[in-house]
Amino acid sequence: MSHSALGDFAPLGGASHAEPTGQVSARASAGPLPIAAQYALSLLMVALATGLAFIVGQVMAAPNLTLIFVLPVVVAATLFGWGPSLIAVGAGVLAFDFFFTAPRYSLRIASPSDLWATGLLLVIAAIVSTLGAASRLRALEARRAAEQAQALQSLAHLVIASRPFAEILTAAANALSQIFRSPAVIFMSQSGALRFVASTAGAKITSAEADAARGAVETNLPARAQTYPYDRSAFDFWPVALGDGVCVIGLDFTHAGRERPAKPERFVEIVGGYLAAAARGAD
Repeated sequence: MSHSALGDFAPLGGASHAEPTGQVSARASAGPLPIAAQYALSLLMVALATGLAFIVGQVMAAPNLTLIFVLPVVVAATLFGWGPSLIAVGAGVLAFDFFFTAPRYSLRIASPSDLWATGLLLVIAAIVSTLGAASRLRALEARRAAEQAQALQSLAHLVIASRPFAEILTAAANALSQIFRSPAVIFMSQSGALRFVASTAGAKITSAEADAARGAVETNLPARAQTYPYDRSAFDFWPVALGDGVCVIGLDFTHAGRERPAKPERFVEIVGGYLAAAARGAD
């Protein structure tokens, strides 16, 4: 790969911060609500259901009010998943028991019919919570797979179209950021010089990241973030051979929109393969 294929990239300085280029959002879509907000909204929905039950209870017997408390469970399971939906289950059962079974304003249940209604509410709400959360998980997995495929497809189109290598490097960082919902950065090592060539929004490049990237080049092995000897680096780095140079792909999972995946190298290797193909075409 010729130097001209890379374009004019300035070498990375020692302790200075590199300026990100070709910035894109580190997340393909807005991140989920904070966990505390999800639980709070689930409890709020139970409170609203309780208010509705008070209104409906004027014309309906207590056992018939149980389905009202299933509604917040359905919504919480669909929107937020297991934890918030289970909180809605517990809060709904307690609210029904406390406000609508005799003796009122007590967790004791005197009537067998009320006891049956409370138990039935618990069972139905638990089943609905399980089904709703499982459905949500499948939908999220399908959406993630579609996002990942779209990111790789966009990068492949640029490679096939033989776009300038600098543009492909930026697109590769963008694709990785979309796949992992994390800041991404790419360095290039050529003739002993390490150059910063692309990043996405949120990528904070320090001397610790430069040292980790350089170490990945020298050892030809991945460098894990926040582990010796790169315990100050927030990025994981993978070296990718590109003709007469080495590309170093970095991902910051500490600021990702989801947990660190078990095997991120699977997608890193695919993107690295696209970069290798683009580099050969640029020779």
